[in-house]
Amino acid sequence: MMLMMVRRRVLFILSSLCASVFGVEGTKIKSKGGHGQFPITQNVTALEEAAANMTCRVDFNDNTSLQWSNPAQQTLYFGDKKALRDNRIELVRASWQELTIRISNVSLADEGQYTCSLFTMPVRTTKAFLTVLGVPQRPEITGFTRPALEGNVITLTCTTSGSKPAAHLRWFRNDEEVQGSMEVTPRGKSFVVTSSLSFQVQRGDDGVAYTCMVEHGSLNNPYMTTEVLEVHYAPRVDIRHSMSIPQEGHYFKLECFSRGNPIPEPVLWSKDGGELPDMERMIVEGTELTFTSLNKTDNGTYRCDASNRLGSSSAEYVLFVYDPNAVGQHGPDHALIGGVVAVVVFITLCLIIVLGRYLARHKGTYLTHEAKGAEDAPDADTAIINAEGNHMHTEEKKEYFI
Repeated sequence: MMLMMVRRRVLFILSSLCASVFGVEGTKIKSKGGHGQFPITQNVTALEEAAANMTCRVDFNDNTSLQWSNPAQQTLYFGDKKALRDNRIELVRASWQELTIRISNVSLADEGQYTCSLFTMPVRTTKAFLTVLGVPQRPEITGFTRPALEGNVITLTCTTSGSKPAAHLRWFRNDEEVQGSMEVTPRGKSFVVTSSLSFQVQRGDDGVAYTCMVEHGSLNNPYMTTEVLEVHYAPRVDIRHSMSIPQEGHYFKLECFSRGNPIPEPVLWSKDGGELPDMERMIVEGTELTFTSLNKTDNGTYRCDASNRLGSSSAEYVLFVYDPNAVGQHGPDHALIGGVVAVVVFITLCLIIVLGRYLARHKGTYLTHEAKGAEDAPDADTAIINAEGNHMHTEEKKEYFI
């Protein structure tokens, strides 16, 4: 009986002691909860395939554990204890006031809302959003035809994929920006972006560099891809000469310039539609036609022809050799020529005036005589003669009656 009473006494003491201890501890938790303390986090932005640090802090903590959970509400770390088997996730720092973890080789699937929990009574939680930027791939340009033909219409297309948010594409013709049409297509959590540029090919596009540039928040420097356009076109020809006024006895050179792609075949020189005359004073070297000493016999039309597989072209130059004695220091006397022309015009005007007055007077006389003798005359000349005869006859009659 005594043993039973002793046991009851011990159990009572232990029960009282436990109640006392638990009552004090409960007061502490409630007190902390009364402060309304929440864990502190920040949203994080990371590049795809890079690393992201997630940090959770508290200002005051009485040995209460912190915990990180992923968007699927799976516990990643509870204090310094790893809960999820993912080799990419590792502990950076664990203390009563901070829990920092690192997610390596971040993917787009890791994006979402993460939760930090402080295990007070009740549990306090704070959210942090992890944003993952999808890095765009380097752009690819398609649509080039090698070579392109002058006059054709081509469409260049630039494509980049994997960006999140969608990347921005820009076109440049050499250093000048040109506008293309852009299209964005979702692909999973990332985007495919294309931009098209259509134009009619000109010979001036030969050798022009077309560049597609990708701009995105994940890139420190834009990605660029460049293609050089090759254009084939028929030749164009023009002739240049060494002096403005060719003079007899002087040196004179004609040069034929031909531009085409492919490069035109060697040019052909001809004169007045036929072959060049065989003269010692005339030298043909490729595109150049040289007269070592001009002569009036060199006068004529000289023609240069060039061709490639796309077509042919020609140019002409009319050569007139001046007499050096009739040519001044700066060429022929234009003032003298102008004076001669003025005199000729003046004389011509005077002749026109005199001739007009004469015709006017003759017409008046003709009509007068015709009226007087036109009644019985078979034609105009007879009428005039009759008119003159009647006039004389009338005068004679007047003398007769007097």
